[in-house]
Amino acid sequence: MAERKHRHGKLYLLLMALAAAGAAIWVGSSVLSVEEFAFTGARLPAGWDGGRLVVLSDLHGKRFGRQNSRLLEAVRKAGPNVICLCGDMMDEWSGTEYLRPLLEGLVEIAPVYYVTGNHEWASGQMPELRRLLEETGVTYLSNTFVPLERNGDTITLAGIDDPNGYAGQKSPEEVAGEVKEAAGDGFWLLMAHRNNLFDGEYCRLGADLVLSGHGHGGIWRLPFTDGLLGAGGQLLPGFTNGFYRCTDGHEAQVFVTRGLGGIPRLFNHPQVAVLTLHCE
Repeated sequence: MAERKHRHGKLYLLLMALAAAGAAIWVGSSVLSVEEFAFTGARLPAGWDGGRLVVLSDLHGKRFGRQNSRLLEAVRKAGPNVICLCGDMMDEWSGTEYLRPLLEGLVEIAPVYYVTGNHEWASGQMPELRRLLEETGVTYLSNTFVPLERNGDTITLAGIDDPNGYAGQKSPEEVAGEVKEAAGDGFWLLMAHRNNLFDGEYCRLGADLVLSGHGHGGIWRLPFTDGLLGAGGQLLPGFTNGFYRCTDGHEAQVFVTRGLGGIPRLFNHPQVAVLTLHCE
C-alpha cells in the first residue's frame, strides 16, 4: 500500500510539472508583449524626432484573437507613424488569405511596409502574396526604397528581399548604392528579415538602423542568454532581441524583434516592438 501511494505521488508530481510546463509555454506563445524602445541617431532630422515605428515579424500563421483583433488593437494603441513588417508573416502552411483582415486593419492605422522572409519564398505563394499586398494597400519593398516625410523632414526606408528569393535579384549592395545616390548622406532605415546576416554583411551597407526578425527571440529564452535555439537550430544564438552593434567596428546598429509566432515559446512572449526615434 505504501509503495502504491509512493508511485501515485510521483505520478501526481509529474502531471503537475507537465501542466506547469504546458501553461508556461501557452503563456509564452499567446500573451502579447508591447515593448517600447528608443533609438537615438546623430543624423536623424529634427522633423522625425519622436517618430514612432511598430516592428512586427514572424507571425507564421498565428492569430491573436479573431482576425488578429488583439494584435491590431495593440498596434493601434501604440500610435505609430510607420508600421514595418519584417518577413515570415505567412508560411507554407498558413496560406496568404488569412493575412487579409490584419493587413486591412494595419493600413487604417498607419502606412505599412513589407519585406519578405525565407518562408514566403519557401511557400511558393509569392504571386498570391504580392496581389494581396497590392489589394490591401501595403507597400512591398522589393529591393527598393521610399521617402518618409514628417514635420517637413524626410528620411528613407529601404527593404531587401530575403536571399531565398528569385535568382538574379538586386544585391543589398546595389540597393544601398541607389539609396546613397538618391538621398545622399540622409538618414535611412533598412528592413531586412535575417538577423543573422547583419553582423559582417548588412551592417556594412551604410544604413543608420537595420530592422530584422527571423530569430524568434531564441525560441526558449533562458537567463543571461539570447535564447536557446536560433532559427537555423544553432544553440545559444546571438542577435535575437533588441539593439546590437556590428562586431567588426562598423557603427551601424540593428534592431531585432522577437517576432510573434513560430515554434512554441518559453519565457519569450510574442512581441509588438515600438521604436521611438530621437535626435542626438
